[in-house]
Amino acid sequence: MNARTPHRGAPALRLLFVLWCSGVSSFPQASSPPATASTNAAYLIDLPTVLRLAHAQNLDVQMAREKLAEARADNESASLKFFPWLTAGIAYRRHDGQIQSTEGDILTVNKQSYAPGAALVGQWDLGDAIYQKLAAKQLETAADHALEAQRQDTVELAARGYFDLSFAQAATGVAQEAVRISTNYEAQLQAAVAAGIALKGDQLRATVQAERNRLALRQADEQTRTAAARLAQTLHLDPAVELVARDVEPAPLSLVETNVALSTLLTRAQLSRPELKQGQALAEAVRDNKNGTVYGPLIPSIGAQAFGGGLGGGRNGDTGSFGPQEDYAIGIGWRIGPGGLFDFSRQRAAKARLSSARIGTEKIRDEISRQVVEAFNRLQSQADQISTARRGLAAADEALRLARQRQEFAVAIVLENILAEQDLTRARTDYLLAIAEFNKSQYALSKAVGGLPTAP
Repeated sequence: MNARTPHRGAPALRLLFVLWCSGVSSFPQASSPPATASTNAAYLIDLPTVLRLAHAQNLDVQMAREKLAEARADNESASLKFFPWLTAGIAYRRHDGQIQSTEGDILTVNKQSYAPGAALVGQWDLGDAIYQKLAAKQLETAADHALEAQRQDTVELAARGYFDLSFAQAATGVAQEAVRISTNYEAQLQAAVAAGIALKGDQLRATVQAERNRLALRQADEQTRTAAARLAQTLHLDPAVELVARDVEPAPLSLVETNVALSTLLTRAQLSRPELKQGQALAEAVRDNKNGTVYGPLIPSIGAQAFGGGLGGGRNGDTGSFGPQEDYAIGIGWRIGPGGLFDFSRQRAAKARLSSARIGTEKIRDEISRQVVEAFNRLQSQADQISTARRGLAAADEALRLARQRQEFAVAIVLENILAEQDLTRARTDYLLAIAEFNKSQYALSKAVGGLPTAP
């Protein structure tokens, strides 16, 4: 008898085989985080917690806070330049030998003196002090906007990391379900081959598919662990803690209206982006420094000194004749030359720095416009991709259902079922990926227009 011709008992065995295959459930939705072997402590985390931790623990945000504190201290130091300083102490002086008197005679004199007291000294370089104060204030403002920009960068980075982790976990769940179905199908074909109602080649095809699914599962588990490690780095958490996203099935978010005009978003970004405000503040600081080099030398410097105490001493070792002493002095002057009046090279250098700062601000403006256009187009594309992936998922699910119906009537071949399961797995993964990328594009566009909430 030909090996491909079924024996007399084939109808009953075929019926048993069909009933066995019909027990394979349809492709379900993942409902819990994948159970993977791990020796690390697991920490269940959600998006609000991620954003709070990003504000509190991200190292880049902490560095931006310290730079703001430094700028504030520099601003306070600039204010102190308007105040004199106080000097307290005692001075001792001794002279032995010749000295010239006020009349012009050369005398041999041995004398000493001491003058305890306090001196109030003031040196006001008003031109430098005024413009340095203005520049320091602008630098503090720029540091404040830099902190806000870093917060928005960190919020977007943390949100992207969470969406990557959530997608990786969901993809692992899809891969687990694919392994379960292919493994069951492989066992059914193995039993059918042993019963003589299926071909060995069909069983091998099912085995190949099952092994490919196991490989995909291992790769998905690796991606999950990588995403968790990167998110832990962003949040500055203990790397030994394994993060697990609470949102197993990603769902589309809504941070920015998808039907708003692009011109409206561009206008909003130019008014709201902290990077542009930072650039403008830095340009203002450079402008104040330039004005300090041009107009500062026109403002005179004032020096004043007041001493109150006593003076004592006399010839040789005499320490008597101690009495009160007061000295006052005041002066006004202009600096001429390098660093002062007529230092045209310094003025040209300051003007060049101002022009460079303004060009840098325009570059930031152009960069912001590009980011808005790019994020807006990506958001629209991802919204369309979600709809396309949803239709593909429905079609793949229906194709697998029809393939199983055909199998019940002994019409479908093994390859048709394998291909249908592959299509459904890819369709589910594509749909999950489209949602994750859509959510990331929501945060990217919200950041691009300067509307990303940063309050913890």
